[in-house]
Amino acid sequence: MLRRSPWSGPLQFVANKDMFLLMPAFLPRILFCAGFLMAAFAHQAQAQLRWDSDDRDTQTRNVAGEFDYYALVLSWSPTHCATPQGQDDNLQCNRHDGRRYAFILHGLWPQYEKGYPEFCRTRRRPFVPQPLIDSMLDIMPSPKLVIHEYRKHGTCSGLDPAGYYQVSRQLFSSIRIPERYVNPFETQYLSPRELQRDFIVANPQLRPDMIAVSCARGPRGRLREIRICFSKDGKPRSCGSNENQRRLCSIDDMAVPPVRSTKRDPNKGFFGGSSSSSPLPGPR
Repeated sequence: MLRRSPWSGPLQFVANKDMFLLMPAFLPRILFCAGFLMAAFAHQAQAQLRWDSDDRDTQTRNVAGEFDYYALVLSWSPTHCATPQGQDDNLQCNRHDGRRYAFILHGLWPQYEKGYPEFCRTRRRPFVPQPLIDSMLDIMPSPKLVIHEYRKHGTCSGLDPAGYYQVSRQLFSSIRIPERYVNPFETQYLSPRELQRDFIVANPQLRPDMIAVSCARGPRGRLREIRICFSKDGKPRSCGSNENQRRLCSIDDMAVPPVRSTKRDPNKGFFGGSSSSSPLPGPR
């Protein structure tokens, strides 16, 4: 029965003998409701646990200075210059002083073992001063690329622009380019493994698992870039899953366009491609 309890204000159930007689009829419904509520609370707790876990994972990514290794990325300039975009690139491909580039610095990328950080927050605005931009053009002949690479990748190194490009130049200069890739006059055809072997011969401190080769897609794709992996303190180290060779270039006959060609195509001038899109990767 329902009546006011003598020791409390609100109406409450007070047990009597009639209530106990009715209890077996209500027991299944009570147990069902209790079980439903417990399951709902458990599901909510589990969902909260998953959300918290994902949130913690997100917060640990894209943090300046928090990464596992560097990938030094060297692009093969003639591949870019053989495209319509490259033909309009006067600074890199149509210089009045006659200079032609072979391997250039694409960037220095902080990497996780799987994946990579990007556009990390910094205390100051990621501004690259013009004198610093100018100082990099001998090995990185694109002001826009210099700015882009610091904003997207350099901010995640934990270094300011001057420090980031100082490390970039030091690592770039530490790699000796094999002679056959310095100023080739003819197209060469080779496999990614051959290119790796050439770099290891010229740089005995490297091993095959420290170098990855990227090429454009196709039955005879062109060399796009190589990636050489370094520890955070600048020592060569094995690459992570980002530099999976099968994914980057799995063909056995890769074309390496010449820096200067002795052959002329009547329709395109000196040796060049006619692809409507650049086989070089865009700024990552």
